[in-house]
Amino acid sequence: MPDGYATAHLYRPKLLTVIVEGYHLADFRRDLLAALTVGIVALPLSMAFGVASGVSPARGLYTAIVGGFLVSALGGSRFQIGGPAGAFIVLVAATVTKFGIDGLLLTVLLSGLMLVLVGLSRLGSLIRHIPHAVTVGFTAGIAVTILASQLKDLGGLKLAVAEPGLLIPKIAVLAHALPTLNISALGIGLGSAAIIFLQRKILPTWPGMLITVALASVIAWLLHFPAETIGSRFGDLPHGLPAAHLPRISAHTVLQVLPSALSFTLLGGVESLLSAKVADSMTGRKHRSNMELVAQGIANIASALFGGISVTGTIARTATNVRAGARSPISGMMHSVFLLLFMLVAAPLASFVPLAALAGVLVVVCWNMADKKGFWHLLHDWPSATVLLITFWLTLLRDLTIGIIAGCIAAAALALFRRKVLEEGS
Repeated sequence: MPDGYATAHLYRPKLLTVIVEGYHLADFRRDLLAALTVGIVALPLSMAFGVASGVSPARGLYTAIVGGFLVSALGGSRFQIGGPAGAFIVLVAATVTKFGIDGLLLTVLLSGLMLVLVGLSRLGSLIRHIPHAVTVGFTAGIAVTILASQLKDLGGLKLAVAEPGLLIPKIAVLAHALPTLNISALGIGLGSAAIIFLQRKILPTWPGMLITVALASVIAWLLHFPAETIGSRFGDLPHGLPAAHLPRISAHTVLQVLPSALSFTLLGGVESLLSAKVADSMTGRKHRSNMELVAQGIANIASALFGGISVTGTIARTATNVRAGARSPISGMMHSVFLLLFMLVAAPLASFVPLAALAGVLVVVCWNMADKKGFWHLLHDWPSATVLLITFWLTLLRDLTIGIIAGCIAAAALALFRRKVLEEGS
């Protein structure tokens, strides 16, 4: 089996390579099964990421359907699954709060254009060289931030003021709202998280998140739990995709959202190439990093046109795709088709899903997102620990972009300091 190194520099979608090499009915059967498996995983996650990002669950599904299809169809990886991701929750929520939905869509559109330019400039290899300590630090910071953002729905809290974006003020507001704690919601949320963790130990091949969300919905409906649901907050999901349209664009708005678009671009590039690298390590193949960035950019542009949020490569769903026996990008394309079929046929069922159950799903996502072993290991080497903690705390207390930039600067400064010490020692 060729490993792909000889063609890793090409701007050629892996789908085209698969077709040229020969694609058979047996391959399609494997891809179809993998697509169904990934679709089952992606369905609750896409809705949960939409809700957690401060938009509707439908926008999370639009992202997985439109963006996920294009990432697979045009991307430089055979196995990459694109869609909404937990890493973007904080950025998307902050952008919606500051600029509204139109501002968010414009931000996603601009970040898509930037990703295309980054890919065409052959800068993909540079993004892949972000220090490991920076990656572990900002991922852990994002995980903690997302967890904090889910406490309101997890406990069914009623806030007297709008929920702040920054961690410390957020915790203060949530603590003030503790007397409004909804025991039913808390039980659903913690129970959902516990069931998913237990299922992964006992029945690891089962789609635990989907089963848990469905079970929580049935129990909450039968027992008439006073817990908020998707239907009570957002109404029914639409039966399909909206018509494509451009968000409102003006020079003033573009300048306003440009810093956010840069953050989206940086995180999208890093997350997508990390995910493709994970797929490489599992399959022995080599993705085309610049082609992957171009595809991610086009997917984000399309997602914005259809009302979706940020698209990126998703590590967990990509790994699920590989483990399920996927053979080509067609599995990723079909996973988006399955999600579209859900919206067309079974959208009303989503209105019964308790928001606390989705918060429980995201508690599990946060736990899995943070590289706990890697974090602990890096703490034992002082230069790595310095970079790690700078990135982690600035991501936690300020924002992701500042955390990544500060971490990279610290890593570069420490590398120069080490080189100088070695030169003086010799």
